[in-house]
Amino acid sequence: MDLDRGKPVWTQIADELRRRIDAGTYVPGARFPAVVDLAAEFDVAASTIQKAVAALRTEGRLRTVLGQGSFVEDAPPRRG
Repeated sequence: MDLDRGKPVWTQIADELRRRIDAGTYVPGARFPAVVDLAAEFDVAASTIQKAVAALRTEGRLRTVLGQGSFVEDAPPRRG
């Protein structure tokens, strides 16, 4: 993925992760990749991935269980 350094990188990564969830790459109930693994994949700092994951958690796309990691939730209902 080519990142546009003119836009916040974490939002671009959140968009890509959202696309992957929607495409079924990460299925509901499955464990989401670890922050360190995603940071290596996207070649960014772990804090950047943490912001993207936090956004997806706020949207209800992910849930995090302390000591276990993050898990994909069922897609929230579409609005509109």
